[in-house]
Amino acid sequence: MKKNEYVQFLTEETLKYMHMSKQEKLDRRVERPSKRSSSYWFGILPFALKVMKRKWQKHS
Repeated sequence: MKKNEYVQFLTEETLKYMHMSKQEKLDRRVERPSKRSSSYWFGILPFALKVMKRKWQKHS
């Protein structure tokens, strides 16, 4: 992506956000995943480790 296209994209997205109503912004914020979730920060790795741990505990 060229520099000019990137600036144009950012400008368009900023204007879209500025023209949103307060309720739309609130709805958009609520839809985001929680940053407290370990999968948000580390992907699926923590989930996979939990599943493997449970599996090992069942077989022991």
